[in-house]
Amino acid sequence: MVENQNPRVAIVVINWNGGDDTLACLDSLARVQYPERYVLVVDNASQDGSPERIRACHPEVTLLESRTNLGFAGGNNLGMKVALQKGADYVLLLNHDTLVSPDFLEKMVSVGEADPSIGVLGPTIYYHTRPEVIWSAGGTIDWKHGVARMIGMDETDQGQYGLKPRAVDFVTGCAMLVKRNALEAAGLLDEGFFAYYEEVEWCVRIHRAGYQIVYVPGAMIWHKISPEAREASATVHYYMTRNRLLFLKKAGAGGRAWAHTLFSEYLRTLVSWSIRPKWRHRREQRRAMVQAIWDYFRGKTGMRGVQP
Repeated sequence: MVENQNPRVAIVVINWNGGDDTLACLDSLARVQYPERYVLVVDNASQDGSPERIRACHPEVTLLESRTNLGFAGGNNLGMKVALQKGADYVLLLNHDTLVSPDFLEKMVSVGEADPSIGVLGPTIYYHTRPEVIWSAGGTIDWKHGVARMIGMDETDQGQYGLKPRAVDFVTGCAMLVKRNALEAAGLLDEGFFAYYEEVEWCVRIHRAGYQIVYVPGAMIWHKISPEAREASATVHYYMTRNRLLFLKKAGAGGRAWAHTLFSEYLRTLVSWSIRPKWRHRREQRRAMVQAIWDYFRGKTGMRGVQP
């Protein structure tokens, strides 16, 4: 009997009151062609009955239930620890509100196995509601201005990124495939972030440990993300504001990046939202930004509103 030489991939999906989206994601993963895979769902103390639905509809999935909401970073760390104990060669972090193409994993693993210097791989991510419009084709870090940005966001895919894998600064935690040796060299996600910017800091750490971060254009998934809902969310503004500062600190960014972030962006935004009548509807976002900046400077990390 010939031994199967495919590396083992553990797929970690975080569920927090995910309901239908998580089940649709698991249905999508069940159709993936890559044979050596298994799925770990980490439930972050859901109250919507979704853990019971997951057990009933997908008994093949390993369900890990946390008694508290560990956030994106903590939940994925819990899943990755179990995956490593089970002997995974790769760990794929995948958002619960995604649908995947059947060959996306095979394509990424093939690229990863061809080059031992690669530590992290990411697919092309499209909007679910606009399936030919790109949400992410990898990411770039503007060190001068201290900000991380998606490549290709809101572009219609016309083949402009080709088919050849290429190095990027980071791939989004929405879908990132990480080699075991890169993970062990750099450590797990930093749970101080709780959610947002943690994968950017992790990719920087992995790159500094000697590994490439690579975008694989031919691997495709679709994300049920709403930019409008994110823009309107005070919670998202809080984490994006605080965690950008935390990222600058952890990554050792220079003074120019700090000055641009704090004064050219944060201060100008807060002043504009405070004095211009057209931004009166941003009161909640403004309060979230002020709290986020204050929390950063007093050393508050983790979940918003939880005392250190």
